[in-house]
Amino acid sequence: MQLDDYISQKYIRASDLRSLYINNKPFEHIVMKDFFNPEILNKVYDEFPDLSNINSKIEFANQKEIKLASSGFADISPSASKLITFLNSDIFLEYLNTMTGIDEILISDPYLSGGGYHEIKKGGVLKIHADFNKHPKMDLDRRLNLLLYLNKDWNKDWNGSLELYDENNLTEPAISIAPEFNTCVIFTTKSNTFHGHPDKLRCPENVSRRSIALYYFSIGRPDIENSDKHSTLFVESKGEQFSKSGNLRSLAKDFFPPILFKGLKKIFK
Repeated sequence: MQLDDYISQKYIRASDLRSLYINNKPFEHIVMKDFFNPEILNKVYDEFPDLSNINSKIEFANQKEIKLASSGFADISPSASKLITFLNSDIFLEYLNTMTGIDEILISDPYLSGGGYHEIKKGGVLKIHADFNKHPKMDLDRRLNLLLYLNKDWNKDWNGSLELYDENNLTEPAISIAPEFNTCVIFTTKSNTFHGHPDKLRCPENVSRRSIALYYFSIGRPDIENSDKHSTLFVESKGEQFSKSGNLRSLAKDFFPPILFKGLKKIFK
């Protein structure tokens, strides 16, 4: 397993990308088009399932997010498993450390907590948010997101672009990235790195927005980045107003143990 088995030659030297990554606005990130070996990625594309039909699916259906995701490795295809194994390897972790300038040793997630396959169908949405900042199973700090898009012939009129926001201006994105095939976006995860796609998808019924998400962690982080443990922080933008029931649900999720929270959801449904 070597970097150049998977990554395009123009991105192979992580040290050449560090300055670009660190200095990008509105926060540290990089957008790499045609990042992976297309032969590998075409196999991942061909094997991507309809997430509404898999056994391990997680379905989100509320005013802040309407999407599908996989849970763990149970329904990850052979080609995607091989790719994720590479992305979770020491070889790629060292690549990420070099590119991002993060001093702490990066740790991949064997549980794919929140990661794996993501799919958003027509009418789906993911409102502007900053991600949860701690691993749900281990005492680790979340440091990086890797988003790999798997959408061929994507039409920008369908919406679905990943938008990155400056925390001081949540009405207009600082950058908008089309979720086109073999586009890889890596960005730093902090409590103020706001992103999402707040406008509902307008794609045809037979099309969906597909991606693979991976998250990377460390033991500790710089003091300036420290904050209390929190779940996903959704923020209102573009004149939106979230209902109070949604806010209470989020508070309950933070306050109650998972098993009790699931019981409460059933009661209130």
